[in-house]
Amino acid sequence: MPEGCNRLVRLPGDRGADSRYVRPMVSDRLRAIWELHMPETRELAGLHEFDGQVQDLSPAGVEALLASLGRGALEPDAHDEAHLSAAEAGARAAFSVVEIHRWNPLVHLLNLDLACYDREYASADERAAAKAAHLHGWPDAIAGAIESLDSIPAPVAAALLPAVRGLGEGLEFVAADLATRDRGRACLEKLIAHLENAAASGSPDASLGPQKLARLLGDPEAMTVDLGRLEEVADAERARLIDRLVHDCDRLRPGLSPAEVVRELLCDHPDDEGIYAAARLLVEELRTFTTERGLLPELGGTCRVGPAPPSRRYAIAMMSWTGAYEPEAPACFHVNPPDPSWDHETKERWRSLFSATTLPAITAHEVTPGHFAHGRMIRLAARGDVRRSLSSLGFVEGWAHYAEELLVEEGFRHDDPRFAIGVWVAALVRVTRLASALGIHRGTMTVHDAAARFREDAFLEAPAAQSEASRATFDPTYGRYTWGKLEILALRDEAIARWGPRFSLRRFHESMLELGAPPLGTLGDALEPV
Repeated sequence: MPEGCNRLVRLPGDRGADSRYVRPMVSDRLRAIWELHMPETRELAGLHEFDGQVQDLSPAGVEALLASLGRGALEPDAHDEAHLSAAEAGARAAFSVVEIHRWNPLVHLLNLDLACYDREYASADERAAAKAAHLHGWPDAIAGAIESLDSIPAPVAAALLPAVRGLGEGLEFVAADLATRDRGRACLEKLIAHLENAAASGSPDASLGPQKLARLLGDPEAMTVDLGRLEEVADAERARLIDRLVHDCDRLRPGLSPAEVVRELLCDHPDDEGIYAAARLLVEELRTFTTERGLLPELGGTCRVGPAPPSRRYAIAMMSWTGAYEPEAPACFHVNPPDPSWDHETKERWRSLFSATTLPAITAHEVTPGHFAHGRMIRLAARGDVRRSLSSLGFVEGWAHYAEELLVEEGFRHDDPRFAIGVWVAALVRVTRLASALGIHRGTMTVHDAAARFREDAFLEAPAAQSEASRATFDPTYGRYTWGKLEILALRDEAIARWGPRFSLRRFHESMLELGAPPLGTLGDALEPV
């Protein structure tokens, strides 16, 4: 990037609501990655040529997809080649080394999920036809899933059963013939029964082992991971966060312990509809602050707020952004409401996740300057199909987590310590995820132990603590939030040292985000001259 320049690279031509990004014929190597990660390619990149299709995740199907990886020429751009090579290595780690399709129903859940057609990226008729075609493919996909899923640990099956059951909600409204809907529902019941059996009789040990965890973490990030060193980093980060929390709790309630202050603050939360209303106001406040502070350019776009679809209630909140290849369309900030079957007290404990203290940090993470803003930058600034379609989860989550703390640094709601407290509490949740993933998958911690850590170290109430601990079993790399944030902060220190007086936050942010969502091991390319 030219020195001292704050700019936003725009693709040539009209990018209006009815236009589409015109891309050239892609390489066989890139297409192989797209086909191996079809649900993510369809939704995160917005490549709707995959609409209505289900991936073959049977053992033979995965073997064929793996065999297609890496066949083709090198990318002409050195960074793009490194990014694509990391994606290929990550795919091999997931499907060959770890064999994720054999033990993790999440990859099959994503493959079957019909909620990807709910956003308004195309006409209602187009999306309805795609959803019906997708449902028509369920019988083969579910047969392949049951064939593959021969090693599901009991904790993994139990954690994902509610979301898999959620796939069946609303099938009566899919614009398919009755026979297609009935076949789909019947096949889904077989998959549910398969998971129920695994939950009852599967192995109680959900650990991958340290070697597999290190590969699953490091290969897609173009890095070699030392799990022991990562554990030390997590401990140091936890200590730093506690110091910050103590400071800001003392600003708000002098003389009280952080646990007492946080417990009091978490009780201040609205009902479900009030949570959505508060989040909508926060979306606009955060967008205005981010732009006026010069942290990012004006990015436009619309972000809607509402409940998560039943099939996506395995996380507290999530963003469904507008993909790089889509026409302009609203993004969706999904908030996970409490389970209707819970008693009143348990529901209230769950709602404490979205208190007046914690909801602002969650919204900053999911919307602006976090995921929503990141998605807008990929649409507007990333050049080439590798950068526009392939995403490092370490960077995606690391950026959004970095964005929360960035707002504290820049003085967002400086006069109200509750915002900073919410950021530190959220960060303690993320660093506890890293500790829990390392513990569970190295065999030094049980899910019960992890739940206790979330209660003690991150102030979560019992249902949320259990949800977070269970997530470690099927999302073993969910420590990527803290890891990615720390890598970005280290790169920022390097940029300050290298650029000197030419450094600005906007220059630094745009330099990174013009790379799309790069593997953490390639982040240094953001500091190279262009």
